[in-house]
Amino acid sequence: MKPLIQKSPVTTESSFVARTYKTPHFEVPWHQHDVYELILITAGNGLCFIGNYVGEFDEGDVFFLGKNLAHTFQKSAADLTTSAIVVQFKDGFFYSLFSELHESLGIRELFKNSFKGLKVSKLCQKKLLPLIKDLEFQKGFDRIITLLSCLNMLSKYDNHKMLSTKLEIVPNQKETERIEKVFQYSIANYEHDISLSTIADIAGMTAPAFCNYFKKRTKKTYVSFLNEIRIGAACQKLIATDKNVLKICFESGFNTVANFNSQFLKIKGVTPLVYRKSYRKIGA
Repeated sequence: MKPLIQKSPVTTESSFVARTYKTPHFEVPWHQHDVYELILITAGNGLCFIGNYVGEFDEGDVFFLGKNLAHTFQKSAADLTTSAIVVQFKDGFFYSLFSELHESLGIRELFKNSFKGLKVSKLCQKKLLPLIKDLEFQKGFDRIITLLSCLNMLSKYDNHKMLSTKLEIVPNQKETERIEKVFQYSIANYEHDISLSTIADIAGMTAPAFCNYFKKRTKKTYVSFLNEIRIGAACQKLIATDKNVLKICFESGFNTVANFNSQFLKIKGVTPLVYRKSYRKIGA
């Protein structure tokens, strides 16, 4: 995938920025930038695309993304308000100060893993939430201390979910527009049948050329990618509604319950009912 190269918001006047992005500024296309990002979702839900990973995001989730890792967050409904506090900083913030210290070994490992993208563990999310919220309004050296506290806390947990395979990214506006069209069409139409010829037309390619192109860029087939979108959408319905599994199956674009259950188990490691019960138990 070849994303939009976004200009860094970090200037010489500050070592990092922390600000809220709310609909319509939350919704940005597939992009990358030369800064690290610590992202706290403060409202809304949907699907996130990070490198070649597809999964769900929800209010309270925290992500830590390495520099030049392409990503986009797509909300689950057009009329849904989504927002996030986004903390962005460059290499120099950490490495120029602490890279040689033995005590910072855990944080150096955290930065290394961030190039695949991390979805922060639930327990760590709860502890990070007040710190990230404070960052947006703090001034002076207090904000430096708080960000270092965030990084230190992140480094103490080893159960964060690593998301993506490292992909080689080459800036190209035409390729950016092509993959964005594929993403948007897939997200908008996942509940319907999408043939390879249809999606290849969207990309302006023949079906065989598109299959080769997509597999080369994402390290997965388009069918696998589409199934991940569908399972992600199904997960949101399982959590947020009381619809039965059969209805969710068809609403998510699957033609048979057997295939739905098979793909769900393959991607999530559990059945749809077990997935729903686990989230109901957490929320109880």
